[in-house]
Amino acid sequence: ACAVDLALPGTLPVMNREAVACAIKLGLALGSHIAPVSIFARKNYFYPDLPKGYQISQFEIPVVQGGEVEFFLGDEKKTVRLVRAHLEEDAGKSLHEDFIGQSGIDLNRAGTPLLEIVTEPDIRSSDEAVAYAKELHKIVTWIGICDGNMQEGSFRCDANVSVRKPGQPLGTRREIKNLNSFKFMQQAIDYEIRWQIEQIEDGHAIQQATVLFDPDTGETRAMRTKEDAADYRYFPDPDLPPLHISEQWVQEQRELMAELPRTMAARFVADYGLPEYDATTLTQSKAMASYFEAAAQASGQAKLASNWIMGEVSRRLNSEEIGIEDAKVDSAKLATLIQRISDGTISNNAARQVFDALWSGEASEVDA
Repeated sequence: ACAVDLALPGTLPVMNREAVACAIKLGLALGSHIAPVSIFARKNYFYPDLPKGYQISQFEIPVVQGGEVEFFLGDEKKTVRLVRAHLEEDAGKSLHEDFIGQSGIDLNRAGTPLLEIVTEPDIRSSDEAVAYAKELHKIVTWIGICDGNMQEGSFRCDANVSVRKPGQPLGTRREIKNLNSFKFMQQAIDYEIRWQIEQIEDGHAIQQATVLFDPDTGETRAMRTKEDAADYRYFPDPDLPPLHISEQWVQEQRELMAELPRTMAARFVADYGLPEYDATTLTQSKAMASYFEAAAQASGQAKLASNWIMGEVSRRLNSEEIGIEDAKVDSAKLATLIQRISDGTISNNAARQVFDALWSGEASEVDA
């Protein structure tokens, strides 16, 4: 931990230019408005992981405003609207060692630039929440602004959960902090929903709070009562001037960005005649998209290539818990196999046997 992490007297904040560039890229990827001028504020609260007693954040005028994330839940297309994405500094991390009854603070990441993305209350289940988070994870790793490592905290999620009867106003929410895996996210939300319903049915009111999820017990527990915006006493940070983003800077970042997943998916629909579901699934990663495109172009059978990649190839990848980069049948061999099916040389059942032999290493080539 350095002087800035510890907020020693005399340390002053400096805006990180690359963090702003990352925010611009996110805004472009999500169809958001990128504010030409945004303001930094001090968010005041006392907690051990925040040595200054306040967090530098953005409140009234964030850098990224609006936008949306589209994804499939099964065969159904969903859209989650975004409120904003604002730049702020990360806090430290509280470490609780229950078995010795002590807590500690890791301040190593304090002061690190963080981009927090806030959604509208459009999500209606844990399945939707996980699907949305996975899509967002795909986007931020695709455009290169995050390595996506959830275990190390590079990408983490907070879930605001409330329950209500159909047609009634939104209920009081409780925020589950720092979920670091999609599996834990689903478990935590499902538990919190059941807990809140039981509390209401027993005649208790839900109190707004920040809670933590314990993966060992599968339960959430209250950490502290949750403040409203007014409780943080936001005011403009006197040490940081307003952030100005020129249209030229936005255009430069746009030109540096690779083809976006949704743009590539639309191209797959237009150029290869794929259904939208197939195109969206095949653009889950750059590697998957490249594998498909290579197989489709070499075989001349885009739909058949899509079926095989979403079927047999994905089944193998999932069972061995590996990525498409480590597939034991490359796109060229798959394309040759698809050509043999297409010209009637072998049947689908025979092709699966050949594919299994290729994958296991029992065969090295597809025979004519």
